[in-house]
Amino acid sequence: MQAKSTQDDGNDDSPLTISPEKVCFIIVKAKEFDAKDEVTEPDPASNPSDDDDIEVLEDHGDDPVVEELTGFIDALSEDEQIDLVALAWLGRDDYDASDWDSVREEATQAHNARTASYLLGMPLLGDFLEEGLSLLGYSCGEFEEGRL
Repeated sequence: MQAKSTQDDGNDDSPLTISPEKVCFIIVKAKEFDAKDEVTEPDPASNPSDDDDIEVLEDHGDDPVVEELTGFIDALSEDEQIDLVALAWLGRDDYDASDWDSVREEATQAHNARTASYLLGMPLLGDFLEEGLSLLGYSCGEFEEGRL
């Protein structure tokens, strides 16, 4: 993981309040969620092997990935949630890295209690967050190596 340096005097020159590792975790999980397909078997058999385990690849309402991501995002501080939204906006090519302060201010004004559902409703969330991190000089390469 490439991280911006933290100086010994306590000043962090990173523009992020959320750790890049947390964002990388969300990216990996969001990409798992994005890979899901429409439900073709609304009432899967009691034995997953009867259906060739296809429900694992379908977007069911009780999806454990969604539950995990929602719980993780909801547990973040307000500043961390704001960073996530700002990173997603930055990564979808609406802005560039020099706009970070204004993007974050816009995300601060828009913040509400529905951050997780807003982000999970965004197609390609993982890609947007990854691009946003990249624009700010971070990479998830090392994070992903040990988890994928």
